[in-house]
Amino acid sequence: MNFKLDAVNLVRWLHFVTLAVGGGAAVVALLLSGFEEGREEIRGLAATIWAKVVAWSFRLALVAGIGLLILMIQGGQNPLKHGHYFHIKLLLVVVLVGLSEMTPKALAAGKRGSALLVLVLFLASSFIVYNKGLFGGTPAPATVIPATADSSFTAR
Repeated sequence: MNFKLDAVNLVRWLHFVTLAVGGGAAVVALLLSGFEEGREEIRGLAATIWAKVVAWSFRLALVAGIGLLILMIQGGQNPLKHGHYFHIKLLLVVVLVGLSEMTPKALAAGKRGSALLVLVLFLASSFIVYNKGLFGGTPAPATVIPATADSSFTAR
């Protein structure tokens, strides 16, 4: 693991943190929307949380992701060339951000379908990134020990 403090690692952590906040707040907003049905005093709270926390977290994650992609391409890495996982992730992210922008109005009207779909897309894109190899990614080169290497253990 690379623990160097450079721009790619900083932007990657910013991307990760904003996604974690957005995904967690999406779960909280969905739970609150279920409690709003019978209680008039908290009606609209889920839509407010979504608009203030979830939508902004996903917007910042999108900006950080674009910045990360630019920094990686400048550094010689190009995730667009290493399998189809990144293309699938980008498609899911575009749909996720678009639905996330429409969700506060739906939650205010008492409809939770788009919020649930955003959460499912968030989980699907996370699954795709975690399991890159399932989508035609190039495997990391394995460390090969030469056959002539002395592999016997000698005690001192």
